[in-house]
Amino acid sequence: MILTGPQIGAEVEEGRITITPFDASLLSPNSYDFHLSSDIGWYARRWWGGRTLDCRRPNRFVRSTIPEEGMVLRPGRIYLASTAEEIGSEHFVPIIRARSSTARTGLFVHCTADLIDLGSLGRLTLQFHAVQPVRVYPGQRIGQATFWVPTGHRELYRGKYQGSTLPEPSQIWRDFREEDARGAAA
Repeated sequence: MILTGPQIGAEVEEGRITITPFDASLLSPNSYDFHLSSDIGWYARRWWGGRTLDCRRPNRFVRSTIPEEGMVLRPGRIYLASTAEEIGSEHFVPIIRARSSTARTGLFVHCTADLIDLGSLGRLTLQFHAVQPVRVYPGQRIGQATFWVPTGHRELYRGKYQGSTLPEPSQIWRDFREEDARGAAA
């Protein structure tokens, strides 16, 4: 079951959904519009042939800031940016995606992994992929969050991205180390 916009606002007032800062004018019939922060990054690579990202190892990640005059996102690269708002809930499951106006520019916002775990809280990392060059600006309304009612036993997220304040590169390499450690202990 999805919450309506007015219900999202009521749950924020009750403290069951966190959206900080919150602006009731950004509620729509069944979602809340969120903004792009000025924080952005991408995986480093050589321009003369590229570099393969390796899931077993940390990959070099370059952090930057989107200037007030905007930044052109180019095809062929995944950019990681963050929401300006801190978003999360221990009671409802957020799902994030692009606003339709953003999608119509050819910018995929949060290409995959749009489900935010129950109990996760922070400035969310967004995955951008531009199908053509597109200029983005800090503070622009870039996406929307919907909130869903979970059923069953609740276990809250306590993972490696909890409390993020900046765009977080993949930490999938930690999964391999944890599996290797469990295998060595067996």
